[in-house]
Amino acid sequence: MTSALVEQDGTRPRPSVGGSVAYLLMNLPVGIAGFVTLLTLITAGIGTAIVWVGLPLAALAVLIARGAARVERARVYALLNTYIAIPYRPLPDGGQKARWKARLGDGATWRDIAYFVLLFPLGIIEFVLVVVFWATSLALTALPIYFRFLPEGAYYFPAWDVRWITVDSTVEALPWAALGVLFLALSMALTRALGTTHARFARALLGPAPSVRRLAEAGAPAREPGSMSTVAGW
Repeated sequence: MTSALVEQDGTRPRPSVGGSVAYLLMNLPVGIAGFVTLLTLITAGIGTAIVWVGLPLAALAVLIARGAARVERARVYALLNTYIAIPYRPLPDGGQKARWKARLGDGATWRDIAYFVLLFPLGIIEFVLVVVFWATSLALTALPIYFRFLPEGAYYFPAWDVRWITVDSTVEALPWAALGVLFLALSMALTRALGTTHARFARALLGPAPSVRRLAEAGAPAREPGSMSTVAGW
């Protein structure tokens, strides 16, 4: 991403470590909630569409996806410092039939649904990586402080009843603390890389279509009506 584009859309090139940690940890519960809600409503809607009961359920799924996508864009901006333009086309002034036709014909609607479906497996991977790396880093770094408070005043690796390595003094804990500092630097780099990657993923699915983005980056006016609008209806 060029600096000119960063200034144009308000995005910083790299998210902060703290914001990335908070965002990546939140992705697991958000991904579970989005996946379960949308999958339940869509499958129930399709299964009961023949008796017309499913149509309101499917419509509710569409509205929830578009509304949740707006919240997700705000969350990406707040925690990952990445601005994502609202991609929806303006809804027509006609009746509900025309408005729903516009919603369903808008590719941004289906990209919103795809985002929350994919957020579930991505959230699991990101959550596990962040927790494992940060827990290991902090545990090793703080070992000279807390080992004396463990049972028998010592730390045993890999387990209390399998004592391959014993740490029962500050001198013995210092090399492990040094290793923890290295892991801490690695955890910060990994967290920032995951945050940056997810920000690009979110922009690709929750932002304007690629053709519209290319026109915007080239400085040409977008031909898709309302594709960059911030007031497009749900």
